[in-house]
Amino acid sequence: MAPPLLNLDGIKLTFGGTPLLDGAALSAQAGDRIALVGRNGSGKSTLLKIAAGLVEAQDGEIFRQPSATIRYLRQTPDMEGFSTVLAYVEAGLGPSDDPHRATYLIESLGLTGSAAPENLSGGEARRAALARVLAPQPDILLLDEPTNHLDLATIEWLEGELVRSTSAIVVISHDRRFLERVSKATVWLDRGQTRRLDKGFAHFEEWRDQVLEEEERDQHKLGRQIVREEHWLRYGVTARRKRNMRRLGELHSMRQQFRSHRGAEGKATLQASDANESGKLVIEAKAIAKSFGERQIVRDFSTRIQRGDRIGLVGPNGAGKTTLLKMLTGELAPDTGSVRLGVNLEIATLDQKRDLDLDETLSHYLTDGRGDSVVVNGEQRHVVSYMKDFLFKPEQARTPIRELSGGERARLVLARLLARPANLLVLDEPTNDLDMETLDLLQELVAGFPGTVILVSHDRDFLDRTVTSTVAPVEDGRWIEYAGGYADMLTQRGTKAFTQKPAKSELRDKPAAPKPAGNANSSKKLSFKQKFALEKLPGEMEATSAKMATLETKMADPQFYVRDPAGFAKSASTLDALRADLARMEEEWLELEMLREEIEG
Repeated sequence: MAPPLLNLDGIKLTFGGTPLLDGAALSAQAGDRIALVGRNGSGKSTLLKIAAGLVEAQDGEIFRQPSATIRYLRQTPDMEGFSTVLAYVEAGLGPSDDPHRATYLIESLGLTGSAAPENLSGGEARRAALARVLAPQPDILLLDEPTNHLDLATIEWLEGELVRSTSAIVVISHDRRFLERVSKATVWLDRGQTRRLDKGFAHFEEWRDQVLEEEERDQHKLGRQIVREEHWLRYGVTARRKRNMRRLGELHSMRQQFRSHRGAEGKATLQASDANESGKLVIEAKAIAKSFGERQIVRDFSTRIQRGDRIGLVGPNGAGKTTLLKMLTGELAPDTGSVRLGVNLEIATLDQKRDLDLDETLSHYLTDGRGDSVVVNGEQRHVVSYMKDFLFKPEQARTPIRELSGGERARLVLARLLARPANLLVLDEPTNDLDMETLDLLQELVAGFPGTVILVSHDRDFLDRTVTSTVAPVEDGRWIEYAGGYADMLTQRGTKAFTQKPAKSELRDKPAAPKPAGNANSSKKLSFKQKFALEKLPGEMEATSAKMATLETKMADPQFYVRDPAGFAKSASTLDALRADLARMEEEWLELEMLREEIEG
């Protein structure tokens, strides 16, 4: 067996109090694709930084293959000091790396190399950072939340790149669908220690539940054994006559083991405050349209949203999801058309920007500075009690928000939102930065909410589990509403969801390609075989995409694996083969199309 490219063993790190990492391990060989999972605040990012050499562990063994190249994608890209995106991406290349790959990745990610980093949006900066770490094709690729701020088209493109990559990959992500498609092994960081499953993330949750059940049984057995030993110590004839020091020592050890056991992390309790029932008709939009300058964002869109509907808005970044959402809720007036809101509406809105006063304390934020109580469902509760529902500790009540992690800030915003009485929830990217356990609870809340929900999300799994219909852009500002979730939308469209394109502002920044002085290939022609392939491939690609969508819909059923594990594994293998076929056909078609354009001038 070949030695690992990266090996961490017995890693310990404490920032005062309970150890963050207490004997954690992580090992990666060439071709490994590892999902590193765990609760928010469990130390995943810290372990990845230790692997990258950015944080020093207090104890443990660290081995990195001396000749191996490592690239680390941090959650917040640092682009300071670079004049252009191309300069930033090329700075990640080694002396022997191909500079053309940097250009290829920049274009594939819908960016322009001449853009100034300070002018990039959050999603564009994320794409530039991805291009930088992917360009050198490193031996070890460490990715911390690579899908944050990315749209669906870019997430699906990234999945393909990572599946084809030969790098050893360790990735942290809260996007279930992404991890299921990318990972081949799973490392679970829990209470400072790691456990490894040599299967992809699709098998993780069942395995995790089994581990926790076994742990609970073992702890219960240990408690019973302690009771028996204490009874012997008090009442055993031998014990009264002559102490058995060995047995007494074992009892002390068992007591210490029982007391020091860190139980599984608690679960958040998410419950929306009830409001009076809205009218049956919640929102009616008729032929609404919106433009910004020459760009048509929404064109002639109509819909009727009724009480109990759960609507998902999807699409590439910049497509106009938030604009459409604001028009539907009356926050933004359409240029033409009309929007009518139903009666008795009480709206609670989660904005994706989540602007927070970082100096404000948790208690002050949740109560709006009105004492130490918050009213939830008409019941007055102490703010500390309410905070516990969202996994905050009592001592955090006076903690400034700036000291919270990204996941904790997301939970805090949800806590405030759900305390407000509402019969219409408007959620713009609600899943950002939430750990999977909290995502599960949010999913249950949305799916069981008695009122109406409109949400914007790039989380395909979350959409499939919650929404009753999906609204997606087609072209030129037109939007279509499809029945069902994201996978249902793909099936009805019969094609890939979206195409990655540079924004118009980026296209204007691109230098014009020099026109050829002449066409040296004008006398060349495509062979009959090439022409036939060029005509045949689009249909084959479309058929393959449809088969993939059908399989993905089938595998999205959480009961499929439980009912038929062998069938699930066979479907997963078939899906991987279809993806490889589609990638091959796309590459072949692109080469032929470029050749045709070159010949025709």
